[in-house]
Amino acid sequence: MNEIIIELEEISPKEFFGAQNANIELLKKYFPKLKIVARGNKIKAFGDEELLEEFDRRITMLLKHFGKYNKIDENTIERVLTSQSSDDYTTSKQSGEVIVHGVGGRLIKAQTANQRKLVETMHKNDMVFAIGPAGTGKTYTGVALAVQALKNKEVKRIILTRPAVEAGENLGFLPGDLQEKLDPYMQPLYDALRDMIAPEKLAHYIENGTIQIAPLAFMRGRTLDNAFVILDEGQNTTHAQMKMFLTRMGKNAKFLLTGDPGQIDLPRRTISGLKEALLILKNVEGVGMIFLDDKDVIRHSLVKKVIEAYKSIENRD
Repeated sequence: MNEIIIELEEISPKEFFGAQNANIELLKKYFPKLKIVARGNKIKAFGDEELLEEFDRRITMLLKHFGKYNKIDENTIERVLTSQSSDDYTTSKQSGEVIVHGVGGRLIKAQTANQRKLVETMHKNDMVFAIGPAGTGKTYTGVALAVQALKNKEVKRIILTRPAVEAGENLGFLPGDLQEKLDPYMQPLYDALRDMIAPEKLAHYIENGTIQIAPLAFMRGRTLDNAFVILDEGQNTTHAQMKMFLTRMGKNAKFLLTGDPGQIDLPRRTISGLKEALLILKNVEGVGMIFLDDKDVIRHSLVKKVIEAYKSIENRD
């Protein structure tokens, strides 16, 4: 039986192997035909020569990644083991740095390769589309970048907006005035901001208009300049709404549009403005597009399994 031995140099075996050798157990799942043993600072693998070569190549990629970021987790391992090349998961060191020092000393930074690519792309382009399923950190990373831009005085205000399409509920039947009806719908945006800005300061910013959270219809007729603008849930825009929003862009503005084309709440036979914009603008210089996937899910581990389960059903339709 063929054998290879990989020795960890200048890397903590405990951190690389993971708690209770969790990372090694994940490696075993991807290479079920190999016998893999981790002891001390060595990883030994036994099996077919071709498989050992592939295993050696993937371990080398993981070690390089660990050496660069001093961190490795389930998402990273999956991405490295399923990527064609390092271009699919490596990004500049700067994109992995802290974006914002949040409330209570929380360090907010991009946690996956695609989130880091979103950070890079946002720095290079004034308009960026971030597309992916629930839980991939599109909106959260975007809000962090907006707060960073405000703190660094790169913009004078943050504008967060969503199309007011109800996911199975009608706003007209909810109690309260318009603001009270809309606040729960905008809750994910408030939640992100509360992680990043102290309550008193956030209340002050909202009161004086430095931070504005409003439904998309409120953007009509405005010119959004000196602002970091995020359109969340963009898949629920119509053609007219998307065109209206994109043409609001003023001087010194950053536009981030997030969405999940798999969760459209529009009436049947209504074309999603987001899907259309992705086709129309794909070759426009200055427009960046990042596609996140279930490997970027950073909620509970079950969320990833739920996405996979639904994907298998939807692919049969």
